[in-house]
Amino acid sequence: MRSSFIFTLSFIFVHAALAQEAAAPGGQAAPTWISFFPIIVIFAFMYFFMIRPQAKKQKEHQAMLEALKVGDQVITNSGFFGRVSEINEQSVNLTIATGVVVKILRSQIMGPQAQANPPAKT
Repeated sequence: MRSSFIFTLSFIFVHAALAQEAAAPGGQAAPTWISFFPIIVIFAFMYFFMIRPQAKKQKEHQAMLEALKVGDQVITNSGFFGRVSEINEQSVNLTIATGVVVKILRSQIMGPQAQANPPAKT
């Protein structure tokens, strides 16, 4: 029973292959993998130019958040500049002005504050 099933399946596949070969103009059929080549190229392009850089950026941001320490000057996603005064597991206390402390989520810190150069004296 099993051998007849395998024989039937092989007959169907061979028949389909011969039908495609006969229908091809020029007498020679193109390999089947050629039709999948554009899809493979599109996925490779998306991976190397979209997915991989985003994952790298996310890892760098996570490493920056883990290296955060008290006294660092940071910028939040909402645009606040502040100095880290306390760090918890999920949150950070930022001092944004003298006597003004704001508690924000740790994930909402965009990055370190760029050190501003003092204005040149003229």
